[in-house]
Amino acid sequence: MTQGPTRRTVLLATGAAALTAGCSEYGDESSSSDETSAGTPGQELTTTAEIPVGGGKIFKDEQVVVTQPKDGEFKAFTSICTHQKCPVANVSDGTINCTCHGSKFSITDGSVTNPPATQPLAEKQITVTGNSIRLA
Repeated sequence: MTQGPTRRTVLLATGAAALTAGCSEYGDESSSSDETSAGTPGQELTTTAEIPVGGGKIFKDEQVVVTQPKDGEFKAFTSICTHQKCPVANVSDGTINCTCHGSKFSITDGSVTNPPATQPLAEKQITVTGNSIRLA
């Protein structure tokens, strides 16, 4: 007659599995909030014609939002909301909008125009050469 695992062995194995799963969750959080790794310097994002005056465009893979507050003036910010790290959803009516909790940011300087976010979006460096907009 073969004897199966003891109750103690099962409990220890279950606890170790739960502890390992918990550790990997924390590791994933810290790596997903690293905004500096998104995009490659010199990478072309778009053309000036693609960015509407008074609006902007979100580049999800690069985690960048490019805006044009005034004709010929281009700005770039991280597209990750400072409230709880959701990606911003759209740009309209002069603001960059996060639909997770309702935060809004100015297309001119990334400042908070509607909480709950309390910190502005970080500015990203871009270069505009001719009609090409690139990450700096």
